[in-house]
Amino acid sequence: MEKKEGRFHKFLLWRQKHINERTFVLIISFMVGLGAALAAIILKSTIHFIQVLLTADLQEGANYWLLIYPVTGILMAGLFVKYIVRDDISHGVTKILFAISQRKSRIKPHNMWSSLVASTFTIGFGGSVGAEAPIVLTGAAIGSNLGRAFRLEQKTLMLLVGCGAAGAIAGIFKAPIAGLVFVIEVLMLDLTMTSVLPLLISSVTAATISYIFTGTEAMFKFSQTESFLIERIPYVLFLGIFCGLVSLYFTRAMIKIEELYRKLKRYWLKFVVGSAILSVLIFLFPPLYGEGYNTIESLLEGNFMHLSGQSPLNAVHINYWGIVIFLFLILLTKVFASSATNSGGGCGGIFAPSLYLGCIAGFVFAHTLNYFEISASSLSEKNFALMGMAGVMAGVMHAPLTGVFLIAELTGGYDLFLPLMIVSISSYATIITFEPHSIYSVRLAKKGELMTHHKDQAVLTLLKMDSVIETDFIKVTPYMSLGDIVKNAIAQSSRSMFPVVKDDNKLIGIVLVDNIRNIMFRPELYNRFYVSRFMVSPPAKITNDMPMEKIMKIFDDTKAWNLPVVDKDGHYLGFVSKSKIFNAYREVLVETFSGD
Repeated sequence: MEKKEGRFHKFLLWRQKHINERTFVLIISFMVGLGAALAAIILKSTIHFIQVLLTADLQEGANYWLLIYPVTGILMAGLFVKYIVRDDISHGVTKILFAISQRKSRIKPHNMWSSLVASTFTIGFGGSVGAEAPIVLTGAAIGSNLGRAFRLEQKTLMLLVGCGAAGAIAGIFKAPIAGLVFVIEVLMLDLTMTSVLPLLISSVTAATISYIFTGTEAMFKFSQTESFLIERIPYVLFLGIFCGLVSLYFTRAMIKIEELYRKLKRYWLKFVVGSAILSVLIFLFPPLYGEGYNTIESLLEGNFMHLSGQSPLNAVHINYWGIVIFLFLILLTKVFASSATNSGGGCGGIFAPSLYLGCIAGFVFAHTLNYFEISASSLSEKNFALMGMAGVMAGVMHAPLTGVFLIAELTGGYDLFLPLMIVSISSYATIITFEPHSIYSVRLAKKGELMTHHKDQAVLTLLKMDSVIETDFIKVTPYMSLGDIVKNAIAQSSRSMFPVVKDDNKLIGIVLVDNIRNIMFRPELYNRFYVSRFMVSPPAKITNDMPMEKIMKIFDDTKAWNLPVVDKDGHYLGFVSKSKIFNAYREVLVETFSGD
């Protein structure tokens, strides 16, 4: 072991001497793209194999195996996570955002493989989620751990996390541009001259590997048989608004349902409730099985009448409104199926559900308008299904450019670039009115742990209380006399304030030297005055879990330069000063954003 470490250290020294930092980062970005692509191919192939194995013999009408498969999948995934991984691996993209904002871009090594295994069980057996978030977390973990292995600095580590995410998107979707744009919009990594080339190398490498192993054709077969007409723009705008509202419903419902599941403290209770809801929904609506890409392909090909065939509700397909009602019910219940999958013990993301819902939303929108003949000529239902995919993805992820480029690259529908942009922008504008954060970032934003493109806010997010808290203040008690505090505190310290604590270390006030300067040099008063008489309340108290942005607002509101820090129970921890925060701010700014 020591010999291996010695060789590795020699390699690091050789690299530092012969390969400059910028060139080495390009080499690592290539390796990250390669690793992310291979992981994506393995995951997609394994999921496809399991799904074909389980569903090849399903017949028309009710299939009771659909009550068993999803339960088996999330049970296997849940036991794997609970007893082997022993860590939370859900919400993959949120975990990446948290790592960038709060963990100096460090992602645990097991994330390079654990999400792959858990999501294979979950989705292969019918869990109603997507494989993209797990593979994005896997790619980001590969980037993070490669960077750490080669002892790269935090700024470069952040870039490699982005390279891993970009490579994962490019590899799983064969969409290199979407991979790059995703990192900018969703992970909120600033695009600079030093970052654009590594991100491109990872994206292009991953897409190329996918082309080699899976062919160069687009992920979804789409042939535009009806050209887009300028007269359709008003309908496209309304579709965007509709997609924005669908995105809002999905986001709000997902967060609310997950909160309800969290109230079920016991693991097995969550599993029973989640698996029961999931299996019943898939039994009634078989298109909810797995990622739902077969349903997307059917709608893009205009072949939708068979979608209810394997459902006990298959009688609804006999008329025009039957299929609309069936798909609209899926639109409403998809969020319950996805939440039940993850909360019940499964592992997956909302990439695929966003595409799935968008395709259904676009189809239902056009199918309904065509019935009422609102347009002079019928709307192309498959074109609107394609545009709906971009709209819902842009709304749920708050990423209009990602929605546009991903759908164009997924389907080859470049001729619809203008309407794709219109739908994405109008959907994003709709949801941003009601929900300022994406489904990935809303949890972190509530805690003040989200890093954004706003550089000041980003630096404050990266600052940690541990780096600014000062603990070298001498504590005094309310029962100490003036003489005691002069001899044992003021004479022994260079500080001008002292925290007053009770026996249980709870902060009850502070003593300011300026407030007692007129009596501290009069020995005859030393035994007449006690701390409880001349202590004062601090302008405010800061808790140790408070976001740095909120702390700075408290400083601005109180005009104070020093404030005490306590825990949630009021126990004294130390002081934080505005000057200390400013010094730490400058250090983080130089460390993280220098060279931009």
